Amino acid sequence: MKKTTLILFLFSILFVGSIKAQTGSSYTNAVGIKFYPGGITFKHFLNEKNALEGIGYFYSRGTRITGLYEINYPISEVEGLKWYIGPGAHLGFFNSNNGGGVSLGVDGVLGLDYKIAEAPLNISLDIQPALELANSKTDNRLNVWGGIGIRYTF
Repeated sequence: MKKTTLILFLFSILFVGSIKAQTGSSYTNAVGIKFYPGGITFKHFLNEKNALEGIGYFYSRGTRITGLYEINYPISEVEGLKWYIGPGAHLGFFNSNNGGGVSLGVDGVLGLDYKIAEAPLNISLDIQPALELANSKTDNRLNVWGGIGIRYTF
């Protein structure tokens, strides 16, 4: 699974490699990987404050697609550092080793986002509580996701 995530991340960098990377402390788009569990992430700023993030997770029980709406607030003491909060939703699929099935739920996110100045890199750290509304394995279960993200910005 780690090899697949790494290969997809490298492919993403090659795909967007022809686009000029932004320098400074802001960016419009970012693609990369997220740890816990492993996943691929794409973040797009709609404007200076509001962003959409899509995450495709791959973990031992199956896969999960998450969409988040993030409201970003700068931390003026550190250039390039923002904190963010927002709502979202997810759709998950259990693999056959776990009996198959689907999960659907609502998510929240709270985190930090740091754009490295003069480098096309961004690092994020967040916590993502998720409430399962429809789950073939359990009902109304609260899970905590999130983790560390490393993205190429453009």
